[in-house]
Amino acid sequence: MTRIVDVARQAGVSTATVSRVLNGKTVRPELAAAVHAAVAALDYVPDRTARSLRRRSSDVVALVLPDVENPFFTAVARGVEDVAQEAGYSVVLCNTDDDPAKEARYLGVAEHENMAGVLIAAAPGDPPLANLLARGRAVVALDRAVAEDVDQVTFDNTALGHRATRSLLDRGFRHIACVTGPDATSTAVQRADGWRAALAEEGLDAPDELLVHANFRVDGGYAATSRLLDRTDPPDAVLATNNLVGVGALRALADRRVPVAVSGGDRPADGRGEGATGVGIVGDLPFATSRTDQVALLPLNPRGLGVTAASMLLERLDGLDEPARHVVLDGTPSDGSRAAALP
Repeated sequence: MTRIVDVARQAGVSTATVSRVLNGKTVRPELAAAVHAAVAALDYVPDRTARSLRRRSSDVVALVLPDVENPFFTAVARGVEDVAQEAGYSVVLCNTDDDPAKEARYLGVAEHENMAGVLIAAAPGDPPLANLLARGRAVVALDRAVAEDVDQVTFDNTALGHRATRSLLDRGFRHIACVTGPDATSTAVQRADGWRAALAEEGLDAPDELLVHANFRVDGGYAATSRLLDRTDPPDAVLATNNLVGVGALRALADRRVPVAVSGGDRPADGRGEGATGVGIVGDLPFATSRTDQVALLPLNPRGLGVTAASMLLERLDGLDEPARHVVLDGTPSDGSRAAALP
């Protein structure tokens, strides 16, 4: 039987675009023509009854996020909502505060309320997805990898950590610390791996004492950076592996009246002691904390992450039956993710 995903492939558009055309919503004329041509060529007939029986739910999906106040996840949510809404689904936003117990409660609600599917950026550890999967619910993990055999979409976090560290090395810093998230979170571990690999390429040490695991929030970045500055041999630069950790690092420097160094040359000759400290951040500064030209920023594309994850979920809800897919995005705003393919 022809599926909506087959029509999307034939027309060269997303499944969300096919859904919009079939539901009579406005899309660009050339896209509508391509969809109608694919429908005719494949003799596709929407089986709305089967679709309803598969879901046995209203058109609702759950988006489970660790921190809705983080602008990164706000942008992820916007990408998810844009795609879901255009396909006729509503999104229930669930904030876990990176608390596995809260996460488990929300997943239980999604199960018992018969929501159509779940998109989840997991709290540290592996989320309890077994009951949802046993009920045939569609699940897509985003941003953070999980152990369950489900569709997943993440950034190439090791490469991001490497590139961000490389930007500090290129500015002349050599004694670079890394402040990352919990060691049970894949994103935090992989970006630290990238930091370690970049230093190794230069023949530089990445000692354990320069790797600090904190929470992925401002207070975590602040406390970790303060500890690093208190060392007898403080780093000449700090890599923050997400945006809020970066804000915390900058606040710690500001409170101690330590200037943000643009290059390693801003330090004393020996690279140690009191002096300016470089800062690199994976992500964008969510609000003004420092002159951005002083900071080595590596912007990300969180909306593209949300768009890709939501598109994958819709494909499952429209009947896609194939092994779990793992999609790895470059992560930067020009990564060519499905955001660019949407009309």
